[in-house]
Amino acid sequence: MDLSTQWFLVVGTVFIAMAGFGSWLTRLPLTTGIVYALIGVGIGPFGLDLLSINFFEHARFVEHITEIAVVISLFTAGLKLDLPLTDPQWRLSLSLATVAMVINIALVALAATFFLDFSIGAAILLGAILSPTDPVLASDVQIEGSEQRDRLRFALTAEGGLNDGTAFPFVMLGLGLMGYHNLGDYGWKWVSVDLIWSIVGGCGIGYLMGVLVSRCILFLRSKHADKESLDDFLTLGLIALSYGVAVAAHSYGFLAVFAAGIALRRISKPSINHEIAKHSDGNIDKEVKAASRLPEKVLSFNEQLERAAEVVVVIILGTLISADTFTRGPWIFAIGLLFVFRPISTLMTIGRSKTVSSFQKKYIAWLGIRGIGSMYYLAYAVTHGLDKGVAKTIADITIGAIVLSILVHGITVTPLMNVYERRLKRYRMSIKERFDRRRRILHQNR
Repeated sequence: MDLSTQWFLVVGTVFIAMAGFGSWLTRLPLTTGIVYALIGVGIGPFGLDLLSINFFEHARFVEHITEIAVVISLFTAGLKLDLPLTDPQWRLSLSLATVAMVINIALVALAATFFLDFSIGAAILLGAILSPTDPVLASDVQIEGSEQRDRLRFALTAEGGLNDGTAFPFVMLGLGLMGYHNLGDYGWKWVSVDLIWSIVGGCGIGYLMGVLVSRCILFLRSKHADKESLDDFLTLGLIALSYGVAVAAHSYGFLAVFAAGIALRRISKPSINHEIAKHSDGNIDKEVKAASRLPEKVLSFNEQLERAAEVVVVIILGTLISADTFTRGPWIFAIGLLFVFRPISTLMTIGRSKTVSSFQKKYIAWLGIRGIGSMYYLAYAVTHGLDKGVAKTIADITIGAIVLSILVHGITVTPLMNVYERRLKRYRMSIKERFDRRRRILHQNR
């Protein structure tokens, strides 16, 4: 039986099972990612051996599957972020996705140089592969709706959306130092193209595409009836176009898709409000009203796609687990990444920030969930000629880190977020009580 037939059987069975038992699984004190990974292990070489994937033989397949999953998730993350781009919370997230990420890469690279005897290029590549926090598996700690303004959730959502793109220059730097990518004389091509243009161009192209498509949608709602059913096609078109145009322009498609989601969320609301304001008699066209519901409708559709992509990719991860995954080296690096490097890099970056509380900083330092983005970068490096010996070591470390992250974060995230929500609720109630007490005092003084 060929690989594609096996996948049809496995994925179809899992989807039907999740439809039947999904509500029961949501009540368990763990994430669905653990369940999907266990399914992958069960049907893989460690279990029934129904599905066997050789990472190096099927690297192109893994690259494309993970690429699709990340792109869908990044667009979803962008749709959830409703704060103005001038809000201080964006600066916090940008710091996490740049400064903290660079520190994290440096720490991993130093460890790889000293303990694995890696070259500088291989060490930087390993650090870049392990640096992105995951937008797919981190849904339990992200913004739950486009109107939610919680600072912890916003920081983690925006960080996951940004650093899957900002890690790309360092992947290219690592590959370039190893001779698999042209960095230019004295690194000029890496600085000008891979670093500056690819980041700025990706964000600009994606945001522009989001603006144009949202204007198009508003026009359709205002001028034509019965077009709301085409929203899903417009969404998929925006994702594909923003990604494709950015890649064709030699910039980063991940950042473009994330920026397109932000633009669609930010631009549609003021545009709709402007259209409504023009109707002084209060008689608003039903098409314009339908447009006001667009972000929520698109978000709901994308979340369904995201869950489907998560099933497929995490099952793949489970089938890739081998005896080498559980050797001492990969687990030492995985433990160092989650328990040492992430907290150090995060607290060094935002330790003095006034945007979030000390309690929230500790949560941000811990909840740096690793996952699908790292799998994509690993597959990308392999398909771009990475030496198989080095690639095997990096693959074992990467898969081990993702597995450990799924386990420890999957087990701790639900109780931790429950504690956080209770504490946040008490904090908000105390603020309200102080406000009410002050208002009563002012009223009495009058």
